Amino acid sequence: MVRSNAPTMSQHPQSSPSCVPAEVTSPARAGETPKISETSPSIDRLQIQLLQKLVEGQQRQNELIEDLSHQVRASQQQRTAELLQWKQAHPHLARKCREATETLGAIQTEFLTQLTDEVSNNGQTMLDSEYMLGEFVDRFGPRLVHLSGVMQLLAQLGGYPTAASEA
Repeated sequence: MVRSNAPTMSQHPQSSPSCVPAEVTSPARAGETPKISETSPSIDRLQIQLLQKLVEGQQRQNELIEDLSHQVRASQQQRTAELLQWKQAHPHLARKCREATETLGAIQTEFLTQLTDEVSNNGQTMLDSEYMLGEFVDRFGPRLVHLSGVMQLLAQLGGYPTAASEA
């Protein structure tokens, strides 16, 4: 048996500030579990106060989230109303935006076919060479991003729903 000179819990009962001090009594018979004495009333009051503060904080967070939700909804409703107004004021242009979206959709499909073919044919090279990966991203990335942005704008103006407007 190894003896230690380290202080025991009974010598320093407050060595851990996160623990609640409690007395453990010896079991009267073998197999009984030790009993923990009642905590002091001041600790109970402190716990109740802390729980009340937590509840108050959660209620405030809920109020803030509700306010934010109302602001986002109002902004979205205003944007939708302005877009509808624009479409009613420019029906011919809205129709042309729809046609342009359809044409650009076909172009985007062809572009994505080229992109996926490039990945299929040169994927291992791109894995092995950071230079080749950079070339791929430079070649396809900006065009894909810009094409998607233009298509999204035209789809909104032309009346097609987009992922951003459906959310």
